[in-house]
Amino acid sequence: MIGRLRGVLIEKQAPEIVIEVNGVGYEVLVPMTTLYNLPTLGQEVSLYTQFIVREDAQQLYGFSDVRARRLFRDLIKVNGVGPKMALAIMSGIDSDEFVRCVQDGNTAALVRLPGVGKKTAERLVIEMRDRLKDWAPELGSVSTPTPQTLGRVNIAEAEAALVALGYKPQEASKAISALKLDDASSEELIRAALKNMIK
Repeated sequence: MIGRLRGVLIEKQAPEIVIEVNGVGYEVLVPMTTLYNLPTLGQEVSLYTQFIVREDAQQLYGFSDVRARRLFRDLIKVNGVGPKMALAIMSGIDSDEFVRCVQDGNTAALVRLPGVGKKTAERLVIEMRDRLKDWAPELGSVSTPTPQTLGRVNIAEAEAALVALGYKPQEASKAISALKLDDASSEELIRAALKNMIK
């Protein structure tokens, strides 16, 4: 079991990064909320990881802190939620906000996350409420999302939408980043990115 990696960040193309540890490059899938906090290429990085073995793949998932990894582990226990969907959920909302939505039964907010429909949102609330009842918000955590967090949610939603339309994750991330529209809604980001990509 690989539980933690510390090494040099040598590649960063959402949602995958590569960390070099003693000459070995580890491919790690990370949620956007972790990606935003990564240093520049060539800098040292430390991530908590979850190694998942499937019949057709062996994948390593990385998180900036143990709380995020715990949330990921709880998410993939929910019926119908696999690692890919868990990563998408955590890319659209930070851990404390997600837990508040579950504890408050706020399915309307959960449905706005990439790939989450009404039934999945209801299942998340029902199955995760007890698992997260002892979750303590980080010191300084507030109940209302900051403009920065809202911007990240919009970016994640826009990127997920472009991927759903058939673009590669790297293409979607690059197209959204090139816009430099920090205050735009997800719909505005999608429209502007598509306009640029079909020129």
